[in-house]
This record gives sequence, structure tokens and C-alpha cells, in this order.
Amino acid sequence: MGKAESPLSLLDQVRTMTGLDPARCSQCGKCTAGCPMASEMSLKPHGLMRLLQLDARQQLYASDSVWLCVSCETCTTRCPSMFDPAGVIDALREIALKEHPERVPRQIRTFHSAFLHQIWKHGRVFEPGLIVSYKLQSGSFMADVGSIPGMVARGKLPRTAPRIKGLRELRRIFEQCSVEKPR
Repeated sequence: MGKAESPLSLLDQVRTMTGLDPARCSQCGKCTAGCPMASEMSLKPHGLMRLLQLDARQQLYASDSVWLCVSCETCTTRCPSMFDPAGVIDALREIALKEHPERVPRQIRTFHSAFLHQIWKHGRVFEPGLIVSYKLQSGSFMADVGSIPGMVARGKLPRTAPRIKGLRELRRIFEQCSVEKPR
């Protein structure tokens, strides 16, 4: 079960978290026109911003659109109002994770966990580790297995995990930001 919603409106929560005013979005649609995921979203990026302007929390979270954003920041780059839709969507995800973690689609939650675990462990993503971790957590062992030989042949799956300098400092950031160590 999720935690209680904040007494602040969703609009006020986003303003507080990001320092951005969603009223700056003029609904021009340039964010949606450039979004590589717009065709997959039931609520397009400009639609998400409009529902936020209306403080329509339930409608926003009834859609999986905030979870489909790939954080490419094309929307932010294209915005003529110098607004940051990508930053707002990140804030919406963070709020949803805190208030209603059970509403986050399972596959997305699983990928997020596997991805963060790789960052915590190596300081960057180790693709084979990410794949194994995701497959074990999701139970979808055989999905996409046919693409492995081609990826190996093209050198897309390194044999050893990378390490970064400053891994200890990175883990300290995780400790300050996360409730628990990623698994």
C-alpha cells in the first residue's frame, strides 16, 4: 500500500521540487512534436503539463505516460518558453514513487531497480549485469534471448564490468538520496 498523499497540491509539490512554474507552459505542442515516445503515450508531454496546470493528480497518475518518458530532454530543448518538461516529469515520477509505489508499472520498477543497482555497484551501467539482474527480477528469462549473439558479435556486451574513480563518493550520494541500497 502506498503512503499518504502530501497535503500540498501536486502543482505546489512540483514547484517546490523543481523551482519551475508549470504555468509557463503555453501548450504549443513543440515538446510533443519532438518526443520520441509520444506515439506510445496516452497523455502526450504537453497534455501532462496541462493536467499538472489543472492540478489533476488522479488523471495524471491514471496514465502510464510519466513512466514512458525516456528522459532524452528533447522536450526541454525544443520549448520556446524555456520551460523544462523533462524536469517536471522527473518530479512527477519522484512524487508518484513516494506516494504510490504500487502504481508504478512492475516492469518499470524492476528495470529502475536493476539499473540503479548497476550504477551503485560499478559507478556506471554494465549491460550484461543489467540484463541478468532485470531478467532475474522480472522473470522474463527468454524474452529477447535471440538478440544476444548479434550483440556479442558487435561487441555490445563487454565481458568485464567498468569501474569509475570515486565509487565510494558515488555510493555516499546514493546513501543520502535513497531509502535503501538498490538491489
